[in-house]
Amino acid sequence: MATEGIEGFYIETRNYGATGAFWASLGYAAVFETDHGSGQWEHPAGGPYLFIAEQHEGELETHPILRVADAGAFAPQRPVDFVHPFEPRHWAAMEAVIRDPDGRNVSLQAPLPEGVAVPHSDHHH
Repeated sequence: MATEGIEGFYIETRNYGATGAFWASLGYAAVFETDHGSGQWEHPAGGPYLFIAEQHEGELETHPILRVADAGAFAPQRPVDFVHPFEPRHWAAMEAVIRDPDGRNVSLQAPLPEGVAVPHSDHHH
């Protein structure tokens, strides 16, 4: 199985408040926020969510998040360039990152399998 399509977008920003206000002006609303300058935003009409994360170092990144039903059954129709394989993440999902032909990151996220513990992390996204 390949993917189930785009479920969200990961957006890094230097100023979470300003970026949140921008997306709020376009109709999005925060459905949860963390205590470290990040949160998930959704539009009432539906569509992919936005995960906005404040970052103060390095280049800012934006990438799509594609849903995968089962990390163990992920089988794209052609080989992909893995940045890292599926690993359990602190937000209770399995995540792999692949690169498209132009070198852009694409996140693949699948449900955490039964019996796999959510890792604790001080590093967020």
